[in-house]
Amino acid sequence: MTEIIIRSTLSFLVLLSLTRIMERKEISEMTFFNFASAISIGSIAGNLSFNHRLSILNGIIALMVWSLLTLLSGRVVIKSKRARKLMNGEPLIIIKNGKMVDKSLRKVNLDSDTLMALLRQKNIFSITESEYAIFEITGKLSVMKKDNKQPVTREDMNIVSTQKKLPPIITGVVSDGVINKNNLDMLNLDTDWLNEQLLKARISTISAVFYAEVQPDHTLHIDSKNDHPHGR
Repeated sequence: MTEIIIRSTLSFLVLLSLTRIMERKEISEMTFFNFASAISIGSIAGNLSFNHRLSILNGIIALMVWSLLTLLSGRVVIKSKRARKLMNGEPLIIIKNGKMVDKSLRKVNLDSDTLMALLRQKNIFSITESEYAIFEITGKLSVMKKDNKQPVTREDMNIVSTQKKLPPIITGVVSDGVINKNNLDMLNLDTDWLNEQLLKARISTISAVFYAEVQPDHTLHIDSKNDHPHGR
């Protein structure tokens, strides 16, 4: 009994210390890797408390090593877009212009019935109500309704938009100094247009851009690396 109390208390204190050191992230924002890592650390802590065949020293080492690897992987994901895509995946458009994108659904192993259930959680009961739906890396679904299905719409206000061929959603085109050419192509834009916008903002090189996104009015919002002197 005494040994279990000592082990459990020690396990609790070590786990508390490690979670204070490690990154804070809301459960709703956790990727599958974050979730699996948290389960593994909890399992090691449980074994340290009750498994007499696991020495206290080995249990503490296992907790520290797993936590350190999780912390390092988090830093790598922040610094490298390629590593972020490899470890966390990327958001996928699964509804476009009110139609399901079969290829994306297969990638995330999502069937039409499950998709409709997720849409109903967003108070959407017909796929035709949605303009775009994006399956996030956290497993959540982000949906943009069609204009005439918004709570307050131009149709309700009898306002006719004179703008044509605007991007339907705010779209990121640069991340960590790397151009997202797929998004540029989707917006019928090219690198020449992007470079022209950067020059207007007095930015001479794409590597100086931390993040840039195209707004619905075709303007470019730029977040330069100078705004992040200590990194993220």
